[in-house]
Amino acid sequence: MKKLILLRGLPGSGKSTMAKSLGGLHLEADMYFMQDGTYQFDVTKLKDAHTWCQNEVNTAMILNHTTGKNERIIVSNTFTQEWEMKAYYELAESYGYTVFSLVVENRHGGVNEHGVPTDKLEQMKNRFELKLI
Repeated sequence: MKKLILLRGLPGSGKSTMAKSLGGLHLEADMYFMQDGTYQFDVTKLKDAHTWCQNEVNTAMILNHTTGKNERIIVSNTFTQEWEMKAYYELAESYGYTVFSLVVENRHGGVNEHGVPTDKLEQMKNRFELKLI
């Protein structure tokens, strides 16, 4: 079965670490900001980063359709709101992937590696949407 796993959570919750442990192709918008092995975040390019991530998932799904690779794709982004996952659900439907949305909680004292300010973390926490049924 082809699977698209969306890992959701606040910065520092362990999304990337969890993604790597699941096996399969791991993608996230933060990869867009890697330059020569260094994270170079630019808030003005955030929309571009998410577009890049969606395009990479689309390409991976096309590759699965033609070669059988990428049966499991994991995307680890904050996904604090439902609409942020919509494009991924649409891609999954187009290519016959089953979607699993998993929330990763920071119950282990994980580190916010990218230095997201406390006030921004609080905003993310306050807008985090869950759909339990």
